[in-house]
Amino acid sequence: MKKIITVAFFILSAFKGFSQLSFIKDFKELPDPKPANANSWKAVVKGAHSGFVSEDESFDRSAAPAPGQVLKTWKKKAWRGERVNTQLVIYSTLPLNDIKLEVSDLKNKSQQKISKKSVHASFVRYVMTNHLGNLKSGCGITQKLDSSLHADMIDDITSFSTETKSSRPVWLSVDVPEDTQPGMYKGTLKIISKEYTATHPFTIEVLNHTLPPAKDWKFHLDLWQNPYSDARVYGVKPWSEAHFKVMKPNYEMLANAGQKVITATLIEDPWSSQTYDVYGGMIKWMKEKDGAWKYDYTIFDKWVNFMMSLGIDQQINCYSMIPWSLKFIYFDEAAGKNEVLEAKPGSEEYSAHWTRMLKDFARHLKEKGWFKITTIAMDERPEKDMQAAISVIKSADPDFQISMAGNYHEALQATLMDYCVASNQHIPQQVLDERKAKGFITTFYTACPEPFPNTFTSNQYSDASWLCWYALNKNYDGYLRWAYNCWNENPLTDSRFGLWPGGDTYFVYPGGRSSIRFERLREGIQDFEKFKILRAQFQESGKLNEVKQLDDVLKDFEFENLNGTNSNIALEKARHILNSF
Repeated sequence: MKKIITVAFFILSAFKGFSQLSFIKDFKELPDPKPANANSWKAVVKGAHSGFVSEDESFDRSAAPAPGQVLKTWKKKAWRGERVNTQLVIYSTLPLNDIKLEVSDLKNKSQQKISKKSVHASFVRYVMTNHLGNLKSGCGITQKLDSSLHADMIDDITSFSTETKSSRPVWLSVDVPEDTQPGMYKGTLKIISKEYTATHPFTIEVLNHTLPPAKDWKFHLDLWQNPYSDARVYGVKPWSEAHFKVMKPNYEMLANAGQKVITATLIEDPWSSQTYDVYGGMIKWMKEKDGAWKYDYTIFDKWVNFMMSLGIDQQINCYSMIPWSLKFIYFDEAAGKNEVLEAKPGSEEYSAHWTRMLKDFARHLKEKGWFKITTIAMDERPEKDMQAAISVIKSADPDFQISMAGNYHEALQATLMDYCVASNQHIPQQVLDERKAKGFITTFYTACPEPFPNTFTSNQYSDASWLCWYALNKNYDGYLRWAYNCWNENPLTDSRFGLWPGGDTYFVYPGGRSSIRFERLREGIQDFEKFKILRAQFQESGKLNEVKQLDDVLKDFEFENLNGTNSNIALEKARHILNSF
């Protein structure tokens, strides 16, 4: 059934009255709603202190770490080409002003070195989050949740000041160059302020293995991008030169984590305005006065070319033929305004509307050389609607590839080149093997239904790495998360949004700022690559005992083994074995 409605569609949310660029550069953390933990400071000697701590631990801003948590040094094994991370915490009974961080070169006994250019120390900032408590799901939360500050944002600022009786984490990472000679490398992290100075030694043992560059990683990372969110937060005109300039740091960070997929939109608002910044359509649909249809791919082409220039060039997923509202906006030249077609999959209106567009889209993609890497993508849609959409797609061009994220449907899997299933779904091993043999991609995703393991700002840091080991256990090719940067109104200070848990809508922060969650996910992807490399080498050389050691460790990575606070246990065991070879 066809219904025409006159609409005014706005691509971007209205600006909220603050100066975007100054806010991104200079902002203050929110007050902590929790009372200061006075007991934690009773055993702390007056003055400032610092030391290394586990990267799995989170620290309250108003509490001192327990004495047993603080270590004098940090030691880590690493492959050449790998990034390794840890935390250090600065805590003081007195204010500290203008703290600076200084790292040294790392040197071995032969004075060979890892340059300090490969070592990065950054302050960790606190954002507001909420806590699900005993809730079994984080979807559609209507009750008031307990909220607190949580250390997550990694901010590469030059200096930082702290208050009386407060703790401040520091994130330390080392990118080991691929040409580094194996051996022990020692360096230091120095903390410098007028009131306090300390030097902390650390050691990286570089193993005789090499991790390929991120662009060559096999892990299929699919974190959905929202460029419309960038435009609003930075206060720039969508698709202007300024827009692409401000987007570059965040999407470079995504490319450096091995991202494979460009998120593109075929229509306006495919997800019924569920995000703070509504997704616009990258293709403009126009019905001309004579009834013919024309499609403008200018924005789509700019977006794809931009992402490819950053190295994200293996796949383009185009959403969505089955939007949640089943409304399709187009410009009617005769009426001189936007109109909306409401049409259900399977109807004549739906088939006609999409068949003519897809035929033209296939032509355009082939001209650009992108057809073979493009999929027509849907998410969480019923099997009946998917079957109807697939029929239209294949009638338009039988060589179109199709992707879907949602529940597992046996009847659909053979037609879906890229199939991402919810974490609670089971795919038979035979099906997985058949899909791999055909070169198909099979991944999994987490979203609001899983309190843990997940990537909310309240989750255990190790959850993000744990998920990549789960992919290994289930023989998946990778992981999908629906929102890399769907920022809320004030993303630098408050990660909560709507009816979902804090952090559900974004991994990283404006201004090219990473997060502990994102870095831990990247660590897990590196583990995935290392596991695959070693297992293939051992299999080829007949080292079946080593193969068994690797395979056995995967058995621990099951959702039912977790309680929300113990994902680090299986992770530590697995990494110990992985780095023992």
